[in-house]
Amino acid sequence: MFFQRLEDLRNDHDKTQQEIADILHCHREVYRRYEKGEREIPTWAVIKLADYYGVSTDYILGRTDIPDCR
Repeated sequence: MFFQRLEDLRNDHDKTQQEIADILHCHREVYRRYEKGEREIPTWAVIKLADYYGVSTDYILGRTDIPDCR
């Protein structure tokens, strides 16, 4: 489920996979695999994306439907 959250957040912020890959300092193909669930996303990347999007890590991981990080 959280793979879809990654794609939804990226699209909601009008970002490309390359732009998010640049934020994570990885290749676009690596990020694409995170987004498609073909590769496990590291904890540090989930934290970095949560900070970037202003949501909780629980929201990204699908543990809650409430994006607020408070």
